[in-house]
Amino acid sequence: MTDIVLMDEAWKDVEPGTEALLDAWQVGAGDAVKQGQTLAVAVLIKTSFDIVAPVDGVIDQILVAKEDTFKRGQALARLKASG
Repeated sequence: MTDIVLMDEAWKDVEPGTEALLDAWQVGAGDAVKQGQTLAVAVLIKTSFDIVAPVDGVIDQILVAKEDTFKRGQALARLKASG
């Protein structure tokens, strides 16, 4: 199982304790996805970031709901890799 997180680069120069907003999910639990596909959009300090699939697979579980906030390194969803 692979945890889906907002890339570390997005958090560069961000104050510790700052949270991001999960703006929208482009997929749901049970959806098959391809590596590089946009899974969700997050907003961190007025900047939008696409959250993409690191590998091909199926979304096993959504852990952070749309319009909820999350911390650096927090898993947003779990992906079951194909193969």
